[in-house]
Amino acid sequence: MRCPFCAHDDSQVKDSRPTEDNTAIRRRRQCEGCGARFTTFERVQLREITVVKSDEARESFDRAKIEQSVTLACRKRGISQERIDQLVSGVQRQIETRGESEVASRAIGEMVMDGLRQLDAVAYIRFASVYRDFTEAKDFEEFASSVRDVVKH
Repeated sequence: MRCPFCAHDDSQVKDSRPTEDNTAIRRRRQCEGCGARFTTFERVQLREITVVKSDEARESFDRAKIEQSVTLACRKRGISQERIDQLVSGVQRQIETRGESEVASRAIGEMVMDGLRQLDAVAYIRFASVYRDFTEAKDFEEFASSVRDVVKH
């Protein structure tokens, strides 16, 4: 594993353990070049999945993109990284168990929305504002009132 600090090619595993949700192995490593310590995660990938964007462009599935979007939506909401990882792992599992080699980005967005709806209303609205491309304040108002109506019932 290449060191993220000095780019040395070799590192030594100091500790390995499963993550809280048992979907990955967490490894603490130490660079043999500079001595820096860093953490890596090893996850199972069942198949190569291609994401089909709205403009029909195709790119490889990247879990980190979902994690980044969810983390941004959850920023300053007091949601633990563990809960975010569970949500992202759940979305990834849904995608992989569909049995298809291609998945529409829109379907991924809806899966993330479903997860955020259950996790935190504010994070859900934040994600929706980007995903659904809100352009005016009334878009926020209408969406927030629909979320409020769902929460009341």
